[in-house]
Amino acid sequence: MKFKNILAEKTMFYKKINRFFMFSMYEKYKDQFAKTKNIQIIGTNGKGSTGRFLAMLLQQEGFSVGHYTSPHIFTFNERFWLNGIILDDETLEKAHKKLEQILAHDLQKLSYFEYATFLALVVFEKCDYVIFEAGVGGEYDATSVFDRDFNVFTKIGFDHQEMLGDSLKKIARTKLKAMKSKAIISNEQEIEVLKLAKHIALLKKSTLWISTLCRDKKIEFFAQEYIEKYHLAIFLKNNLLLALESFMLILNKNKNNLIESLSKLPRLDLRGRCEQISHNLFVDVGHNEMAASILVSIFKEKKVHLVYNCFLDKNFRNILRILKPIIEMVEIYNYQCEDRALAGEELIRCLEELDIKYKTFYSIQKENLYLVFGSFVLVEKFLRGYCER
Repeated sequence: MKFKNILAEKTMFYKKINRFFMFSMYEKYKDQFAKTKNIQIIGTNGKGSTGRFLAMLLQQEGFSVGHYTSPHIFTFNERFWLNGIILDDETLEKAHKKLEQILAHDLQKLSYFEYATFLALVVFEKCDYVIFEAGVGGEYDATSVFDRDFNVFTKIGFDHQEMLGDSLKKIARTKLKAMKSKAIISNEQEIEVLKLAKHIALLKKSTLWISTLCRDKKIEFFAQEYIEKYHLAIFLKNNLLLALESFMLILNKNKNNLIESLSKLPRLDLRGRCEQISHNLFVDVGHNEMAASILVSIFKEKKVHLVYNCFLDKNFRNILRILKPIIEMVEIYNYQCEDRALAGEELIRCLEELDIKYKTFYSIQKENLYLVFGSFVLVEKFLRGYCER
């Protein structure tokens, strides 16, 4: 069976995750997978861009680097980046055939994300470094079953409360308990998160660095210059600085090396990170409260038409409450989703309670400023329709 047929049989969304199944599968077959140097990226926001910046920096040094990320916007292939290239169907099919031989009948038992994670092991088996972006959580995530040489923790906040817990401490604990012997954590954290990180590092006898590069005025200047050169969203600067510091620690570089590396770094090749599509249209895949707060700081002097929809199980009330200061109007983008229920009438009721004007989205008008914000699915549906028009 081809890899696309396998994917068609699996759903991307799960209300519950079997926390130990992936561990048992890996223990059963781990001797048949190649050993690589693995770096794991964990957090609530910024995992994708931090991982990609780090992958690009390592590739510049002459290493073969794989970056496994999720979810995707347009195609499954986007999850597999190898030395600057998104892998094609043929390469993924070859890897799938090899994985099929290794796992045999157990292949059918894997979830969508578990299958993709095992596929990454095969696809990147000849790499010097593989960067794995965690899916949900950390401690029991599918990417946590492999040996990891280094952990990078981006900012941790509220997301997936139904799986990770109803408090910041509970959410942070399950993410931070994935910590291995060497790790760095972004200093952009609540105090309780940093305290917990230090405590877990002490218990695990891990070497933990708290990022400080953002305070280096010289490096910060060159990072800002990079962001402006490629017209990237300002919040990506902190992710770039975290990636640079991780790069420095992994390869024992000094700060002067970082400026040289930054000067050669190509443009970030990830879509949907407050990406400007046209003069009056931005799209962002943030979909949680932390991302909403960042967007408020970016658009604080403006009013936007928010093109929005969300899944019923998301905390859209808090998200809309945060975004309200920059909202001129919400334009509800309706689309089909078989796996999860959209908010529907609950969203409309919430908008009315918050006294936010709304209507159904039909088209982009040149006199308005638009922000498309929500899940990867919403952004995909919108961009496909926009490109077709």
